[in-house]
Amino acid sequence: MTSQHVGSRQLDTVLLKVASRCNLDCSYCYIYHMGDEAWRSQPKQMSDAVIQMVAQRLSDQLALQAVPFSVVLHGGEPLLLGATRLEHFCATLRGVLPHPCGIHIQTNGALISDRIIDVLVRYDVGVSVSIDGPQAVHDRFRLDHRGKGSFARVRAGVERLMAREDSRALLAGVLAVIDPDSNPAEVYAALKQTGAMSFDVLPRDGNWDKLPFGKRSAKTIEYGIWLEGLLDVYLADPHPPTIRLLDDILRLLLGGRSMKEGVGTADYGILVIEPDGTIEKNDTLKVAGAGADRFDQRWSVFDHSFNDVFGSDEFSAYYHQQRPISAICASCPDLAVCGGGMVAHRWSAERGYDNPSIFCADQRHLIARMRRVVEAAERQEL
Repeated sequence: MTSQHVGSRQLDTVLLKVASRCNLDCSYCYIYHMGDEAWRSQPKQMSDAVIQMVAQRLSDQLALQAVPFSVVLHGGEPLLLGATRLEHFCATLRGVLPHPCGIHIQTNGALISDRIIDVLVRYDVGVSVSIDGPQAVHDRFRLDHRGKGSFARVRAGVERLMAREDSRALLAGVLAVIDPDSNPAEVYAALKQTGAMSFDVLPRDGNWDKLPFGKRSAKTIEYGIWLEGLLDVYLADPHPPTIRLLDDILRLLLGGRSMKEGVGTADYGILVIEPDGTIEKNDTLKVAGAGADRFDQRWSVFDHSFNDVFGSDEFSAYYHQQRPISAICASCPDLAVCGGGMVAHRWSAERGYDNPSIFCADQRHLIARMRRVVEAAERQEL
């Protein structure tokens, strides 16, 4: 969902950081391994008082904007709440957010149990599971705190979810972080084996001062080549899932709109609520440096409505930050498709966000290939 308003901002997605700790220790995690230590000062879990206040603020916002939005239980690892507390949180949220408002959970999947699934089914909570591909790829970086791979536990959690007829449809998708050294065909096959009908793939985080893993320079296209390989497998599959990134680019090339941040020129009203009730910007901004995701003013669900935040100059600046300011982007023929990429990936200490994405060359390589695919399909129809 995208904001269509002209006056006051609308909420599209709110991420609830219901747990500030994680049962895994993925080496690439932007929360714990990109230099921001703010999580250490947060409560381990969101309290009942905070979730009650969050529910009130969400209810007020829904009545005000009359446009549905999505709430995502996030972390850390949200399933650290356990089944009993998870049920309390889901019941509280669903009590004020009727359909079509969506409630989702982003999990590493290792803690999915039958009791957890019972709760998810009862409150119609969509599930997205992080899994990076086959075991060798997944376990290279997605380790627990003892240094052991998590693939077997994650796969077991997904299988438990998919084995039940009442919960199978809750699997909204799987999310893979790209290892450019991996084989995209093998990753595709492993993700498809989960039974999920939707995939999302994300590059490893980085910026102009700290290059993403596997990228030799800003000019090289390791991620672009990997995504091109994924595209080849995708196009050859007679019964493909949806792959959000590739589908969004295709829609944009055909004159449509993207469905999620990262490509295209649509803007999204995204807020994060920390376990203590503090309201912050999209937490992916941590990639740009410690504190980059915080507003200068401390906003809290105990003291402020979402509309208070939306009406501030700070939020306006954050909202407009989604559009790139680099002159290179402004003159680029692919801007309407790539949208400048993720904001945090534009960062450098020298120029702030006045840069193209560090993945600019990769994005343009993929877009050029997809343009050729579209043109070839159009020629066949003539």
